[in-house]
Amino acid sequence: MSGGPLDGIRVIDMTTVVVGPICGRTLADQGAEVIKVEAPGGDLLRTMAQGSRNPGMSGKFMNFNRNKRSICLNLKHPDGAAAMKKLIQSADVFVSNVRPEALERAGLDADSLLAENPRLIHCGILAFGRGGRYYNRPAYDPIIQSLSGVAGTFERAIGQPRFVPMVMTDHVTGLIAAQCIGFALYRRERTGKGEAVEVPMLENMASFVTSEHLGAATFDPPVGPTGDGRLLNKDYRPLATVDGYITVGPNTNPQAFAFFDAIGRPELKTDPRFDSAAHRSAHAADYFQVRGEGLLQKTTDEWLDIFEKLDVPAARYNSIDDLMEDPHLNDVNFFTTEDHPSEGRIRRTKIPNVFHGGMRKDELPAPLLGQHTGDVLQEIGYSDEDITRMCDEGAVS
Repeated sequence: MSGGPLDGIRVIDMTTVVVGPICGRTLADQGAEVIKVEAPGGDLLRTMAQGSRNPGMSGKFMNFNRNKRSICLNLKHPDGAAAMKKLIQSADVFVSNVRPEALERAGLDADSLLAENPRLIHCGILAFGRGGRYYNRPAYDPIIQSLSGVAGTFERAIGQPRFVPMVMTDHVTGLIAAQCIGFALYRRERTGKGEAVEVPMLENMASFVTSEHLGAATFDPPVGPTGDGRLLNKDYRPLATVDGYITVGPNTNPQAFAFFDAIGRPELKTDPRFDSAAHRSAHAADYFQVRGEGLLQKTTDEWLDIFEKLDVPAARYNSIDDLMEDPHLNDVNFFTTEDHPSEGRIRRTKIPNVFHGGMRKDELPAPLLGQHTGDVLQEIGYSDEDITRMCDEGAVS
């Protein structure tokens, strides 16, 4: 018993890279038993990401696959495929980011699996939704960033398209998939029936972008251009101080007026460009210019002290390396260290969300490829002799 709100839920996670593994990790962090099914070559993230002590155990793989067990099955071998079916019959959730046609060929499509396990939640993470011309095409994060308008927001802001330097569409879609699985499990509690869920990356990210930037084009006909001009301004970024950078967010009138006083520009409180939140948004470029000029007067620490006293939202700029020394994150013990059984001393991040009704008690390190194959197969009824034979024949490893 691991504790946590998903304690007792068994998840078969046949996903790779980031979009699926972040879904599985989210479920695992909240107490689900997550069994990661890998092909003999293992998850691509084991080797494609930089930074490892030993082959097949990159730092990035370890971050996305904590609290899981790994079983290595060769689904092209009849016994490997049979073991997979038997494993899914014991599960509450099956999640994959395998293309739908490949799932169907393997007999792992929703119709086939729900016929054998009617309480199963079958979650398919897709690049593109069913019924569209892109359906069943391959895609990774940059393909979706390009198609969904994410890269286009940079073109509007800085004059050239760029990718967010994180696999953001994988993160967002994977978290939405975990959310949808939670919704489906809740409905199963009321109806006793499982269901199929499809979570497409493009549609979710297009929704993400247009919720922010459809703007005046929400109306038919449009009452103005697309895009939130404030967010698309080139100066919507950390701004320079005497010795570094700071980000300020004075949105309400009390915050903005206190900011104007702090930078020595009290007359701006009655400037028609800046006397209300609506006017400041409409004149975002001018507002950012005022901020940028004003913040050059003092150091970051001086500004932080002033803005804390004035209750103006502000924060220092953290680089990736700075993040590991952030005092708030240290206060909440966000980073801890542990001894991984094969990788030695590693840094681990805290599960960020807290359920006061109980959290996962046992923290499992990211697994070696196929580390738990024997244990899991025994749990679903295979004997030691069966497992040895299947290993010898290449059905499992």
